[in-house]
Amino acid sequence: MRVLIIGSLSGELGVAARIAAARGATLAQAETVDAALECLRADARTDLIICDVTHDFGTLMRRLAAERFTTAVVAAGAENDEKAAVDAIRAGAREYLPLPPDSDLIAAILSAVSTEQKGEFIARDPAMRAVLSQADQVAPSTASILITGESGTGKEVLARYIHERSRRRKGPFVALNCAAIPDTLLESELFGHEKGAFSGAIARRTGKFEAADRGTLLLDEIGEMDARLQAKLLRTLQERTVDRIGGDRPVPVDVRILAATNVDLRSAIADGRFREDLFFRLNVMTLRIPPLRQRPGDIAPLAHHFVAHYARLNEVGTKHLTSRAVERLLAYSWRGNVRELENTMHRAVLLSSGPMIDVEHIGIPTEAEEPSYLLSPHAHATAGDTIGSLVGQRVEDVEQALILETLNHCLGNRTHAATILGISIRALRNKLREYAARGAEVPAPHNGVAA
Repeated sequence: MRVLIIGSLSGELGVAARIAAARGATLAQAETVDAALECLRADARTDLIICDVTHDFGTLMRRLAAERFTTAVVAAGAENDEKAAVDAIRAGAREYLPLPPDSDLIAAILSAVSTEQKGEFIARDPAMRAVLSQADQVAPSTASILITGESGTGKEVLARYIHERSRRRKGPFVALNCAAIPDTLLESELFGHEKGAFSGAIARRTGKFEAADRGTLLLDEIGEMDARLQAKLLRTLQERTVDRIGGDRPVPVDVRILAATNVDLRSAIADGRFREDLFFRLNVMTLRIPPLRQRPGDIAPLAHHFVAHYARLNEVGTKHLTSRAVERLLAYSWRGNVRELENTMHRAVLLSSGPMIDVEHIGIPTEAEEPSYLLSPHAHATAGDTIGSLVGQRVEDVEQALILETLNHCLGNRTHAATILGISIRALRNKLREYAARGAEVPAPHNGVAA
């Protein structure tokens, strides 16, 4: 992933930058907010901004919003500067990074912001091997490819696999999640804009199409795109030019398009939600990734891969799955597919104190224990039985119980608990302060585990 650092690299912010680089990030640096904005306008591939809070952080956030930048921003400042942290979060920062930096927290921030993975696609099951064989055949071509499959099956990973085996592998790979950006901002993200095109457009900005020139552009969740933008996208694909918002001339682009979706586009066409002509333009070739439950031969290899990856990422030494743990993984239905397996292995790495990961660290039910609505797609009516015990409880109480129980499992480690819960470390600490003020027993760090 690409990270833009705003501030001097001579001090503790530079240490944070070097940790991010060691975790695989590609770095750019700007001394001022103005210089940072120039970098963002010229290159649409930035995934994360880390800004020193001494650089008028509030102004940075207002200017990013005015120019319709959707890049995630992390504020960095002194650990004991509570006011700066609160002000940064209120201004719109996704996270506050205390300095001196903690390597685990930086790893968690990078993981939360980016799903980027190398083009390695672990496939041992015959069903997945057949998909990769097709991908190998079409990768060298210039054809558009539609990648389909349930959420969490690895559509972006397959897209990167195709790019790295194409004739464009030396060019950029740019991914855009069409469902993650509001329609009002998506057009500018895709096509860019000219100075004065709208209020806040104080300078020209390139979009994802131009960022992916001579490379590959992945349009993820393409089925969620607004109909008006579908028409503009179709015209761009036909003409091989981009019309920036407010522009008076088309800009030539040489981009290969990969599109991904977890919805049935033919049904969306029938419902009037997706253009048929765009579907045929994208669907030169379709690659369908089977759900994980239909390729059981991949479960164990993927699990071992994720254990090794997260053990290395969290610097906890070498870890291995026991045979009992593998048996439990193979017996589970994995409705969340590879993403659920990855999260489960990440959690198991954090919860296991020794080198072996066993059944109790995995925390998934046996088939007999699984809710019936997970085991059968036709049994949704029974879903209420599994949550009936929560009826009558306040949302705040359920949230508190979940957070405290997760913290107990993590032996009081705030960073690991925040990672599992999918919230920022700052948000977690604020919650814990609230709970303590109410008289709740908040787990303390155990045996020297960092808070």
